[in-house]
Amino acid sequence: MDEKPNSAAGIVRGTARLISDLGFRPLSEFKLISKRRADLMGLSKSGTFLMAEVKSCAADFKSDSKWTSYLDYCDLFYFAVDEGFPTHILPPEHGLIVATPYEAEIVRPARPFKMNGTRRKAQTLRFALAAAHRLQEITDPGF
Repeated sequence: MDEKPNSAAGIVRGTARLISDLGFRPLSEFKLISKRRADLMGLSKSGTFLMAEVKSCAADFKSDSKWTSYLDYCDLFYFAVDEGFPTHILPPEHGLIVATPYEAEIVRPARPFKMNGTRRKAQTLRFALAAAHRLQEITDPGF
């Protein structure tokens, strides 16, 4: 699976590898309770949610203001971009990950948020069910 350096799929894959190395289990295109989809969501053993909003180009960032509504659904929020992205246009108060299709690094740590406890419980259940469903699709397609 070869992606162009700035493709969203390549950024997701490299970022997923990084957050997995950090102790999170990632799911891409995770549907939030709000019905929006997080590009990449990770869940740690301690119940911490890390979200990465993938931006493949400056126009993608400039045309999308919905990312601010994601902040209530995570403890750590990052923008994930490729090496050529003009990072100076991203809000400096949020974390930054620079990724290739094969690896990624945290350039700016995320500022911790505290999720609402009721939302965390509901989202943890949704995360588990989504992961189980995806595994079933792989092991028994079409069931």
